Amino acid sequence: MNDIPAGMRLIVGGTFWMGGDDAYAEEAPQRRMTVDSFFIDETPVTNRQFARFIEETGHVTTAEIAPDSRDYPDADPAMLQAGSSLFVSPPGPVPLSDPFQWWTFSFGTNWRHPHGPDSDLRGLEDHPVVHVAHSDAVAFALWAGKQLPTEAQWEFAARGGLDRAAFAWGDEFEPGGVPQAKYWQGRFPWQNRAKSGWSRTAPVRSFPPNGFGLYDMIGNVWEWTDDWYVDRSAKKTGACCISPGQHSNNAADNRDNQIPGVFFGRKVLKGGSHLCASNYCQRYRPAARYAQDVDSPTSHIGFRCVVPACA
Repeated sequence: MNDIPAGMRLIVGGTFWMGGDDAYAEEAPQRRMTVDSFFIDETPVTNRQFARFIEETGHVTTAEIAPDSRDYPDADPAMLQAGSSLFVSPPGPVPLSDPFQWWTFSFGTNWRHPHGPDSDLRGLEDHPVVHVAHSDAVAFALWAGKQLPTEAQWEFAARGGLDRAAFAWGDEFEPGGVPQAKYWQGRFPWQNRAKSGWSRTAPVRSFPPNGFGLYDMIGNVWEWTDDWYVDRSAKKTGACCISPGQHSNNAADNRDNQIPGVFFGRKVLKGGSHLCASNYCQRYRPAARYAQDVDSPTSHIGFRCVVPACA
């Protein structure tokens, strides 16, 4: 094997049970998958690491660029300003069926200003970078000589060698009453007890690593993968179908067809975030997955990178 790159862990390839049949429908069916050996970052990419990338390349993130009206023909022109989706906790209980009760598009919010346009990165240097679109994560990975993980690589690494365990650390949610990851504590989205001391993201390595020595594979921030999102159950596409476990390389096949005027495909997010809660979005599990538009950064999405391991 190649020497292990700094800040990464070698994951020896193998076959594992991917997905699950007992939680959200998009995780099914559980099935056997095989991955080759690869290296993966021990932690999500931090603000400190991302700032170095920006300094050396001059990259401008999606959240720092005003959207092009040609890409959003149905949008209110007043909304076509640079910004990102920001979580804002409501003052009290709200219907959990309406995410607009706690999500707002915030002008001037981006990776440099993660909590709103007047915020900055002081004290957040070792927190995961957020407000990065998929293209921003890809740009960082290319600069670093790496790539984004596939969904299968990510889940295999997150499981830490455990066979079909519910969580990255086993089958008990909070062993001995001790949280094992940065997820929401209290009644989402209004009651944030933040027992860990951080109301939003936490510094990487704040919680125990999994069996492969990887931190924050669960919670803290959702993480981009490089797989287009497709339902794992057989999906009709004209005269043919996509069988479970496959994914399409065509962005048009992965759009949210329930929303008119959407021109961007969706990639798979993994791992859950600090906004996952026992009463809402229990996706703080290796099997969990979520479809995210590639052009849509938020305050709870980050990423980590992989490198193939050559024998």
